[in-house]
Amino acid sequence: MAMPESQANIIPGVKKRSGYRWVVLAVIFCVYTVCMADRTNIGVVLPFLKKEFTLNNFESGAIASFFFLGYAITQIPAGFWLGKKGSRGIVSLAVLGFSAVTFLMGTIGNAASLKWLRLALGVTEGPAPVSMTSTINQWFPAKEKATATGVYIASTQLAPIIVPIVATWIAIAYGWRSVFYWFAVPGIILAAVWYLLVRTKPEESSRVSQGELEYIRQSEAADTQSVDQKSFGWLDKLIRYKQVERISNVKNLFKSWNILGNTVTYFLMNSVVYGMLTWVPSYLVNAKGYSFMKMGFVSSTPAIGGLCGALLGGWLSDKVFLKRRKPTMLLTALATAIMMIVVINVPDNVTVISASLLLAGFFLNIGWPAFTAYPMGLTTRETYPVAIAIVNSGGNLGGFFSPMIVGALLDATNSYNLAFGFFAALLMLGFMLILTLEEAVQK
Repeated sequence: MAMPESQANIIPGVKKRSGYRWVVLAVIFCVYTVCMADRTNIGVVLPFLKKEFTLNNFESGAIASFFFLGYAITQIPAGFWLGKKGSRGIVSLAVLGFSAVTFLMGTIGNAASLKWLRLALGVTEGPAPVSMTSTINQWFPAKEKATATGVYIASTQLAPIIVPIVATWIAIAYGWRSVFYWFAVPGIILAAVWYLLVRTKPEESSRVSQGELEYIRQSEAADTQSVDQKSFGWLDKLIRYKQVERISNVKNLFKSWNILGNTVTYFLMNSVVYGMLTWVPSYLVNAKGYSFMKMGFVSSTPAIGGLCGALLGGWLSDKVFLKRRKPTMLLTALATAIMMIVVINVPDNVTVISASLLLAGFFLNIGWPAFTAYPMGLTTRETYPVAIAIVNSGGNLGGFFSPMIVGALLDATNSYNLAFGFFAALLMLGFMLILTLEEAVQK
């Protein structure tokens, strides 16, 4: 059994572990928080844009959606590029690029220009998530990967907690254009921080001790024999827990139902996530009659729940389910579907609405780290960048279609209940698809 890290740091004759991988994870957390802030501020700005440019709901949804079209088409090229060049320079260029585009959004003169800039934002931000998860895959042993991924996913929820409050205040105090100007600044700083502190692999960093490097690269095999063979009985049968040969050839990634099925399921999950991020602020203003400031606070509640869910979900996947990814994936799909029905039927009370949205965000994100960590058990370190690029590319098309579909539903029916029912149906379909995937015994 691998020696606990704390013991390895104090026992004579054992090489000291530097723990620098956690610094790398902290930088990943900060950088991706900024990524999410720049893509999600549109949800707060949309009510202001609708008023100034006289937009219907479908047109508003299209502005949000076009980000994900650009985001999706860059994923697979980024995966191949990452395999050749590494993540250090790619992330810095991506962060500088989307920060510049964010600034330009404040200069637009019509809604069409903003739509194309949202497309450019997706193109420039696209390489970032592939690089982040590939960096985690390189820097963490198998038994810590879902925990590390949970921290990374938590960054996607920190931004939606902060953004509605901060962006609403900026928009009211200084105008909606200032939201984009202010939000462009942190990325410029963090692009430099990433380039200075993070390397593609721990072997390339002078800040990583030999002890930590050996822990990252060797502890998986030592842990497998003593921990991973524990049986979970009926649960292992349900999740199809078995030995699965790792995919070492990139071409085979496109033939694997485990990879493609995870991609389709991720598409459905993203449809719900970004459908909610886009339309919950408008739901609170238009359906519930909340003021803009009140909307800013209440619309942050799904992200507060999501932050807790992502951190807990990564830990559960690693420590409780012993690197099994599907249990939390299944929990996310089923429990969130139930919460969508709850949201439809809650009484018109701000506390109850906030609590139901918080729980919806919690359950939606408790399995979110597992969707990204799942391909790590199916691939090698060399093929993972392309695998996660496939998952992100197909998955994030959900963010392209969902806001427009919901916008069209609202234009046709003016019913937000129908929108939440649509989300529930997508989640149940995702639950059934997850059952068809194999759960790989990780070594």
